[in-house]
Amino acid sequence: MSKERFIKLLTGERRPGRVALPAPLQVKANTQDTEGRLSLLEVTLAHDIPRHTHEASDEMIYVLEGELGVHFDGEDLVFPAGSFVLLPHGVPHALSRATEVPPRVLQMSSPGGWECYMEDMAEAGPAVQGTDGRIDPAKLNAIAARHGIRYEE
Repeated sequence: MSKERFIKLLTGERRPGRVALPAPLQVKANTQDTEGRLSLLEVTLAHDIPRHTHEASDEMIYVLEGELGVHFDGEDLVFPAGSFVLLPHGVPHALSRATEVPPRVLQMSSPGGWECYMEDMAEAGPAVQGTDGRIDPAKLNAIAARHGIRYEE
């Protein structure tokens, strides 16, 4: 293992990025850190994520705290703390808060690139939101398409 790729992050620390991400998103390992193999973020799910499909990336989620709702293959599932779920590329899914307390998760994407998408969303800011402040899939798809992601409208 190359010493140049060794990373040590203490509680609350995050990797720097092209743009600052909001507090609920903490990049722990970016695509460059892992030579493209994966990206790893600690995420507090502040808002539900609408149904979408990753064309090439598998998404893996480990629930650290709370309960995560996952809509996958026609089923609504709930994953409590300590649970793991693999969401394979090509299959539509949605994520939600299963309780009032937002779940905190480790989100891994393989191959990497998830943090680049989050940075693009952060740069877009309110331009991807509807009038209610939530993500508007129709507005988000222009950004998402560059990362191989498609939201259902």
